[in-house]
Amino acid sequence: MDIDKLMFKPGLMEGERVLVTGGGTGLGKEMAEGFLKLGAEVHICGRRGKVCEDTAEELMSNHGGKVVPHACDIRVAEAITDMNDAIWSKHGALTGLVNNAAGNFISRTEDLSIRGFDAISNIVFRGSFYMTHDIGKRWIADKQRGNVISILTTWVWNGGPFVVPSAMSKAAVNTMTQSLAVEWGRYGLRFNAIAPGPFPTEGMSNRLSPETEGTGRRDSGAANPMGRVGEMHELVNLAVFLMGPGAEYVNGQTIAIDGAMYNASGGNFAQLTQWGDSEWKAAREAIEVQNAKDKAARTV
Repeated sequence: MDIDKLMFKPGLMEGERVLVTGGGTGLGKEMAEGFLKLGAEVHICGRRGKVCEDTAEELMSNHGGKVVPHACDIRVAEAITDMNDAIWSKHGALTGLVNNAAGNFISRTEDLSIRGFDAISNIVFRGSFYMTHDIGKRWIADKQRGNVISILTTWVWNGGPFVVPSAMSKAAVNTMTQSLAVEWGRYGLRFNAIAPGPFPTEGMSNRLSPETEGTGRRDSGAANPMGRVGEMHELVNLAVFLMGPGAEYVNGQTIAIDGAMYNASGGNFAQLTQWGDSEWKAAREAIEVQNAKDKAARTV
């Protein structure tokens, strides 16, 4: 991210303490950097503890401030409670949460195993609820304001062929966002979501856009009405707008940031209906390589 393209004044987020799930890499790391640069104390968590530690050191080296890494498997409710107990006791109450941790891969649904379905839904669907529920209850008990952003996709509006576990799970989180905005708004809690279009990261590209014609055009931005992919500072600016002070009346909204890709083409993987067995074989091989790389680095 070009940090100089942040559109907000320095110190905007001083006094904020924000947890970003999946904050060690990808979009989570970018948002963590933006919050830190604007004065927030940032906590990041993920299953790869060393990755989170390295990211924390890198961001503090670049910008100063405080980034605290946590090794946590958000699929396990008890692990979330233990982590949040430690945050509250050692650092103080969080003021914000970004449900960013996710898993996804392209697959024909007839090829999908139950284990594969659970791998996605346990992170996105259950993990996002476990985290939101645990932190939300603390805010309510303490009579403290709080702010939650969930990272979704535009598939929550029109479905996600070939990414059915993700589409189902993120649609559920979209419903959670709308529901809790109404139910918990009276406690001073806000719930919004961001639906990014293509913002390529290593993990996303290797699981959703292996080097095959069609998805490669998506990953390069060639299929986008604006002829490009998103730039990280654009996503971070939107996240800061929703998380920082000044937008307190925005609640229960899911905002697309995709260069109008959803409007033009649905923004999903419908074009993969044209693939045959050879293309799916190549995709599976690319996904397996990335999965093995990630598993080797997990500490929880």
